Amino acid sequence: MPNACPLQPELARFNQHFADRIVPLWLGPGWNADMALPYEALDAQHQPLPVQRYRAMACARQLYLFSSRIEQPGAAERAAALFRSLQRHFHDAENGGWFYSIDAEGKPLDRRKDLYTHAFIVFACAHYWGKVQEGLVESALNAALEIVAEQFARDDGLYEASLGEDWSDLGSGPLQNPQMHLAEAFLQVLAVREDENVQHDLLQLCEALQTHFIEPQYGLMLEKPRGAVDNWFEPGHQFEWFYLLETSPLLRGTPLHASIERAFGYAEQCGVKDTAVLAMLDVDGKVIDATQRIWAQAEYLRALALRADHDTRLIEQLQAMNRRFLREAGWYECLDSEGAVSRHDMPSTTPYHLATCLEGLQRLN
Repeated sequence: MPNACPLQPELARFNQHFADRIVPLWLGPGWNADMALPYEALDAQHQPLPVQRYRAMACARQLYLFSSRIEQPGAAERAAALFRSLQRHFHDAENGGWFYSIDAEGKPLDRRKDLYTHAFIVFACAHYWGKVQEGLVESALNAALEIVAEQFARDDGLYEASLGEDWSDLGSGPLQNPQMHLAEAFLQVLAVREDENVQHDLLQLCEALQTHFIEPQYGLMLEKPRGAVDNWFEPGHQFEWFYLLETSPLLRGTPLHASIERAFGYAEQCGVKDTAVLAMLDVDGKVIDATQRIWAQAEYLRALALRADHDTRLIEQLQAMNRRFLREAGWYECLDSEGAVSRHDMPSTTPYHLATCLEGLQRLN
């Protein structure tokens, strides 16, 4: 475990900025009280962007945020409102499951059933139920788990990325990112209760990912199944996977953990340049997209907290987060390959990454 002492000033700055500058945005200007939903994004002046949609995934991520270690007044009430809105606005009473998005008036917009969305609903409801122990929350959690198992699951142990409103096959196939967040959701369920079915499904999922998504030479987790045309890997996702696997007694020591542990060094070597985590590379290490995203920086930070040999790098990365991504009025979402700000809005989904990063960094205390 890295030495915490030299990190404390930078970690304290990050934590204070999150509490004082970021969370209040979503208790105040980022909240649409009429809809009881977070706006999708705020501009640099804290004004909501014109409303085109609200996503169930964004609602679920904010439910996780406000049921976490948020100490501001009103956080518990906000979490309760978000849970109610998740059910009221997005649940499909006719077909089951949750719609991907609604429009500005609250009517279903994208009516497809999306694994990424359902994974975050499982994740948020499991976390929230762990806090409040309410029957309605556990019922929603159980319903989401049942939908995932009955509708999205495939015979090969993986899960379909997207299905139609009526659960019809859209030919999407499995994609890495939804599988990862489903694994994260399963881990959260197991953190709050014993569940043999979830444990079985998680282990089966990891076996299937090892078989179908791991590139054998470096152990990289690819974004599409191995053999797909124009495949790539994202360093941020390697680090995110590393954290999930390394911190799970159940998954630590599995073949997937061994692969991701092996991929860590390659992802650092090719995908981190001058403290910047790059967005996309091909398997040979050629940069496809050099955009620097705050979520990838956050995932690298919490992964480094688990590496005893990375004390200096962790300090450098914390300094880079504070210097380059945090600003007085909030944060910068994206920087271009030269380090210039390329996206000025602040999405409602990003505080989830910062909250999980800070939770991981608390291991240093």
